[in-house]
Amino acid sequence: MSSKTFYYARVSSNTQNEDRQIQAFKSIGADDRDIIVDKESGKDLNRYGYMALRNTMLRDGDTLIITELDRLSRRKADIKNELEYFKKNNIRLKILNIPTTMVDFPEEQSWIQDMVNNIVIEVMGSIAEDERNRIRKRQEEGLTAARAKGVKLGRPKVEIPSNWESTIERWKNGDIKAVEAMKLTGIKKNTFYKLVKNFKSNNN
Repeated sequence: MSSKTFYYARVSSNTQNEDRQIQAFKSIGADDRDIIVDKESGKDLNRYGYMALRNTMLRDGDTLIITELDRLSRRKADIKNELEYFKKNNIRLKILNIPTTMVDFPEEQSWIQDMVNNIVIEVMGSIAEDERNRIRKRQEEGLTAARAKGVKLGRPKVEIPSNWESTIERWKNGDIKAVEAMKLTGIKKNTFYKLVKNFKSNNN
């Protein structure tokens, strides 16, 4: 069986765009069917696309290409584990922004490639993890500062309208339907039933 090349792109959320990574892959000849994309955080490896790629698609002799090391993971320990797995299973990892990983050395000089790549990846892995820690620290500091200023975090509480109880009593008695009760109170369906549930609990 001939070896294959796969491409893995990752962005941290659905609001971010993976086009830059995909264009980089296509510029070196990637086919759409060989590109796997995840829209999940790089805090660990438990991502649907990556797990499918790693466990069912990549085989001995295949190559995996990513644009940057932190697309694989932002945790140094995960990066090391994956590199060991790739080496053990004869899977080549190429990283577009680390040129030494893209060079194809003669077989008798493969040890040079391994040595250089290991050094570079060790450094880049440390940088990726440090960046993740900085991001998390900034988020925590931001939350602490917001709380200190009295900013209420999370979703705002729904204000109960003045006609809530009278309308609910009419609905419970069968005088009006739920749709009409929602119109009278100006509350959407999901919120309406949540408030009904809370109302029942408080009045039991």
